[in-house]
Amino acid sequence: MRKKRVLLFSEGFGTGHTGAAYALAEGIKLLNPDVQCRVIELGKFLNPTVAPWILSAYRKTVSSQPKLVGMMYKTQYDKSLNRLTKLALHRIFYTHASQVIEQLKPDLIICTHPIPGAVISRLKRRGLNVPLYTLITDYDAHGSWVNSEVNGYLVSTPRVKSILTGRGIAPELVTVTGIPVHPKFWERSNKTLLRKELGLSDIPTVLIMGGGWGLMFGKKIMNSLTARMGEIQLIFCMGSNDKLVAKMRANPLLQHPNVKILGYSSEINKLMDASDLLITKPGGMTCTEGQAKGIPMLFYKAIPGQEEKNCQYFVELGLAEVLDATVVNKWFSMLLREYADLEEQRRRRLAPDRHQPSNCATTVLEMLGKTADRAREAQGLRAQARNEEPVYLTP
Repeated sequence: MRKKRVLLFSEGFGTGHTGAAYALAEGIKLLNPDVQCRVIELGKFLNPTVAPWILSAYRKTVSSQPKLVGMMYKTQYDKSLNRLTKLALHRIFYTHASQVIEQLKPDLIICTHPIPGAVISRLKRRGLNVPLYTLITDYDAHGSWVNSEVNGYLVSTPRVKSILTGRGIAPELVTVTGIPVHPKFWERSNKTLLRKELGLSDIPTVLIMGGGWGLMFGKKIMNSLTARMGEIQLIFCMGSNDKLVAKMRANPLLQHPNVKILGYSSEINKLMDASDLLITKPGGMTCTEGQAKGIPMLFYKAIPGQEEKNCQYFVELGLAEVLDATVVNKWFSMLLREYADLEEQRRRRLAPDRHQPSNCATTVLEMLGKTADRAREAQGLRAQARNEEPVYLTP
């Protein structure tokens, strides 16, 4: 019997979109190893020469002109991608994307970024007969995610569902699943044993993540972070920004036994389990991973637009605060004086009735079953139609 196939399309603008696709794929395979999943960054896969230039330009714009990014987000907030943009994407990707789908023959397509969502939607408008779902990877829903050919939306919260239904999308097409995280984030490991495994001291520990590109904050906050290095351990995880890692390691201020400076790490799940506080940008994936681990979060430098909405959601939920020097001092004091209380609060946040990080993978598996049922029904109807065709007898 042929195995079910799920094709996940993403784009490399930041690390969250593709991270969500891989997390969902791993969750599906863990729950049902018979399902085959394939993750493809559409632009990088089909245009490997041009895509890096586009991503580099986007990265520089985000870093140097965040207000411009925010203005574009807000002015286009309620609008889907315009006709000209969709036509351009169609011309660039149409043939190749169609060939990939024909070759892989998926039973279900899931897009974790608006660009592949627009491309596959146009293919469906031209006859592609594969169910298409959009997984929104933030705690907001920009209009660019919306396409009339989408069969359903997987979203983070009831509020995001309300935004979509407010744009005319039928409620039954929107399922609140939460943003998927890798199965490594589904459970929490023993903190003391992990610290020993990772070569860390068994003292209050703060994980500071610079995002996939290793963005960093100013001198005043850095001074607040390093003021209690003798009592609080700091783990800086700076992503793929190798120059920043080298610069930080050469900084005399950070040359202390209780300071660890890392680049990209595939063990963020372990680092979160080993830590007591997370300081990070409010990217959709990192926030969701932090929530899955129950770790309190402090947010800095939200990019105007979706990261501001992510920040707002988690602050209102009581799981995070906005970072400044005063907030750092408050939390460091609590880590030293109220450690047991903070740990108990974290255990309560991880209660099974409060958060189920496997929800999205479970939902997709249910959809695969329904898709198979519909396919069998369609096949039966076609067979019935053939059997009921009139028979003409020749004299």
